[in-house]
Amino acid sequence: MGTRARADVELARKRLGAGAAGPGDPSPQFRGGAAAALSWALGGAERAPVTGSGAGQEVPDLQTLTAEVDAAVVQAEDPTSPLGPREYNRGVHAALAWVCGHSDDAP
Repeated sequence: MGTRARADVELARKRLGAGAAGPGDPSPQFRGGAAAALSWALGGAERAPVTGSGAGQEVPDLQTLTAEVDAAVVQAEDPTSPLGPREYNRGVHAALAWVCGHSDDAP
């Protein structure tokens, strides 16, 4: 999936779901967006986390993942969007950018 090994993506998803966030950690909305994105990238969600589109396949391909990264950027940068949804979209972007190899930082 993307450029990351499935085991690495599964580990990142588990880390996001482990325990409560501490001081300095990303917001719950950010973590929720990242977790939703990783679950979708693993084939565990029927719909994409931002666009809601169906991938038409069990695990989305790199082109589909990249399209969702682009959609997350647009939504996260919308100044009219409330903070919670913006943070969610930032989390989706961070997770999928990492999955696609655009970032070295796992969410």
